[in-house]
Amino acid sequence: MIPKKICVVTGSRSEFGLLTPLLSALKDDPDFDLQILVTGMHLSPEFGNTYQEILKSGFTINETIDMLLSSDTSTAIVKSMGLGMIGYADAFDRLKSDWVIILGDRFEAFAVATAAYMKKVPIAHLHGGEATAGVTDEALRHSITKMSTLHFTSAEEYRKRVLQLGEDDDRVFNVGAIGLDNIQNLSLLNKRELEKALNISLNGEVVVVTFHPVTLENLSSEEQMKELLEALITFENGQIIFTMPNADADGRIIRTMIKQFTITHANKATAFDNLGQLKYLSLMQYSSVVVGNSSSGIIETPAFGRPSINIGDRQKGRIAAESVIHCEPRKASILAALNKAFNSEFREFCTHVQNPYGSGHTTEKIISILKKNMSGINLKKQFVDRI
Repeated sequence: MIPKKICVVTGSRSEFGLLTPLLSALKDDPDFDLQILVTGMHLSPEFGNTYQEILKSGFTINETIDMLLSSDTSTAIVKSMGLGMIGYADAFDRLKSDWVIILGDRFEAFAVATAAYMKKVPIAHLHGGEATAGVTDEALRHSITKMSTLHFTSAEEYRKRVLQLGEDDDRVFNVGAIGLDNIQNLSLLNKRELEKALNISLNGEVVVVTFHPVTLENLSSEEQMKELLEALITFENGQIIFTMPNADADGRIIRTMIKQFTITHANKATAFDNLGQLKYLSLMQYSSVVVGNSSSGIIETPAFGRPSINIGDRQKGRIAAESVIHCEPRKASILAALNKAFNSEFREFCTHVQNPYGSGHTTEKIISILKKNMSGINLKKQFVDRI
């Protein structure tokens, strides 16, 4: 049998990290001819030219589509999507892909999905059906679902939501969150190795902060970040480690505020542009609490038995373990959440919580399902009414 050309798209460091187990499996399987299309933040010097990590990991990059403009306004994002679609159209002409795999809901993913759909390349979509009421990604995610042929959801509730969008039962599969595969598969760094890799000493409490821009909330990204930083100023017993935000609208404002905070509070705060999956997950392993509005605080943190604080509505609607503390983007609410996270009884409780996103082995499930469905698929979908 001629191997099927499977094009996997990645536009950010975090996305590549999540996809790494799947990329490795596709690369090693003779039934597949892996293609990697790199775009978005990977190609930006501002975000660390992280395409280099893909090459260092032993993968071949088949196409690069540079689409980011040197601005983070909503107008620039729309223009970037347009540039992306132009590039993706030509890329798919050259690649002759049999399938394209897309993870998530960012604007790069939406642009790729639109191009693939119009080029009649079937799409396998990961993490559909989720709800994040605080960001524009919500609408993009559901739109990608309607353009996709196969759906790999991270929880049963999300599978049901994809079905609610009119998709066929035979094409929607709950496989769990692929990010949990890395926790199982990677040999995480021990404390000494991590300290050497980060060039810091992990003494006292360790607060890991990842805060991304918000696009649909009443308080602006700048106002929310200001409230968070004012809460963190009161933290004295340990270290605050920031990971920088995505290339969304207002991302540069947050980056500037973080850099200024680490300069003013150099004794307790450090920021990293790009940790990569190994260092990030290793750091999470030794964290006291993970703070912010990233999906990693919802999905991966509970797997380590650590508390996490989810700020604002960016992740509103996502299923969350009982170890996740939800709070308002206000100093007082964030401080109350921190107090709960540092409570010894709550910490002990967190070590026993059940993660609703499964326990790994997601890659194996995806590979098995792809093999059963990658030939003879009908692109003509019927809307399945469930009234």
